[in-house]
Amino acid sequence: MIRTARPDDVPAILGLIRGLADYEHSLDEVKVTEAELAATLFGPDPAVFAHVGEHEGQVAGLALWFVNYSTWTGRPGMYLEDLFVTPGLRRSGLGRALLAELARVCVRRGYARLDWAVLDWNAPALEFYASLGAEPLDTWRLHRLSGPALEALAAD
Repeated sequence: MIRTARPDDVPAILGLIRGLADYEHSLDEVKVTEAELAATLFGPDPAVFAHVGEHEGQVAGLALWFVNYSTWTGRPGMYLEDLFVTPGLRRSGLGRALLAELARVCVRRGYARLDWAVLDWNAPALEFYASLGAEPLDTWRLHRLSGPALEALAAD
């Protein structure tokens, strides 16, 4: 079952975020707390949204996303920040069902596209996304400002 996340899902969502970070060899980079996640997802002005997939009554998959915007299409879009399914349920259809629900949200809301990033070494994910018809944008490079570099530019 795929559904919109609820406030009582926050502990499970954080567990899935940690699971994804561990899979990506970056668990030590997860700093978010349950309280911060709850405020971001369910506060008065949510910055992100989430759908979860349940298996036998337990949250076992996560799609966490936010709205972006394309100046070229003149329409909003969706950026998928995290997609994660617990290891025992991979290839069960839960990941595809989560993405299908996000696609329905995009179509229903008139969003122009659904974007996400994938680590270049994550062959199973790359194959999965290709099987859905997703196209890699090899001409685009993701950039990030954070930490001291972000603070230095802000102080400029």
